[in-house]
Amino acid sequence: MEFSPKWIAWEITRRCNLRCVHCRSSSEREITGHPDFSLEEGYRIIDDIATYAQPVVVLSGGEPLVRKDVFHIARYGTDKGLRMCLATNGTLVTEDICEKIKESGIRIVSLSLDGSNEGVHDDFRSQKGAFAGTIRAAELFKKHHIEFIINSSFTKRNQEEIQKVYRLSKELGATAWYMFMIVPTGRGEEIMKELISKEDYEEILDWHYDMEKNEDVMLVRPTCAPHYYRVILQKSKQEDEKFIRRSLKFSTGGAKGCIAGQLICLIDVDENVLPCSYFPKAAGNLKDNSFKEIWENSNLFSELRDFKNYKGKCGSCEYIRVCGGCRARAYSVYGDYLEEEPFCGHTPVKTRLAQKQNIKSKQ
Repeated sequence: MEFSPKWIAWEITRRCNLRCVHCRSSSEREITGHPDFSLEEGYRIIDDIATYAQPVVVLSGGEPLVRKDVFHIARYGTDKGLRMCLATNGTLVTEDICEKIKESGIRIVSLSLDGSNEGVHDDFRSQKGAFAGTIRAAELFKKHHIEFIINSSFTKRNQEEIQKVYRLSKELGATAWYMFMIVPTGRGEEIMKELISKEDYEEILDWHYDMEKNEDVMLVRPTCAPHYYRVILQKSKQEDEKFIRRSLKFSTGGAKGCIAGQLICLIDVDENVLPCSYFPKAAGNLKDNSFKEIWENSNLFSELRDFKNYKGKCGSCEYIRVCGGCRARAYSVYGDYLEEEPFCGHTPVKTRLAQKQNIKSKQ
């Protein structure tokens, strides 16, 4: 597997007009200790990245639209040949914002939608009117011919909404729908007890597989759910190989589940380079080292790329190279990013054989 940066999430601010229950960065309207970097520093970071690679760069937050210079950053990245995108909760989108999105060269925008109605979505986002804002943003994007995708995050409090949110995303005209199974980092640690169970997790992934295979769907992908690629391969033994190849081809990183620090990373507002948006451990800082040096030489990234390091069920699993388990979730639950995926219901073949041998030896 070639480890080159294909996709970078860039937290350009930690400020946000909402206070979502699952927020990985614990964003607030005003944040102390994590100030926005200057526009000039933003340009320097873009130059640093562009001299090494040409990844997709997603301007994120917090809420990136609270920065008055967000479109200057986007335009500069576009002019440097980077594929610039924007991740927003949608509530601040206006006609004027849409014009600026197009002028800045932003390729695609992601919107957040966590419920099929205002009661569910607004509860998740801790703000009355958030649902209406997202729907209005989707309508404005369609009007201005701006391509958008929808990201939806799920816990026990809204897991019954999954199919409804998928259908609503299609109705709104989204290009793609990404189903996020949340990783409890940041404010999300406060809802650890709301994580979807292993059993329900498997049922949801089975539903997603059947939906993707049998319906006329837009691009859909479970995110932070690397075991979906194990599910795909398990089902390929009985089902359509053509669908299997298509499904793997259009994953974020080719044909592998967790690609944190392998094909993707996050640059936070303090200029730390982290394996992904939900993995609060830095591989290095852009104030001290170049992006290239961090990407190629950090110990953290090296460990994540060496699958022989993985422990528990993941370490012995026959699907290690196609799934890998969520490293951020292992870190959040166990404090060890090399531990097994805590929400996977699969028992590896090696483990089953060892269990049988143990039973025989006791007879």
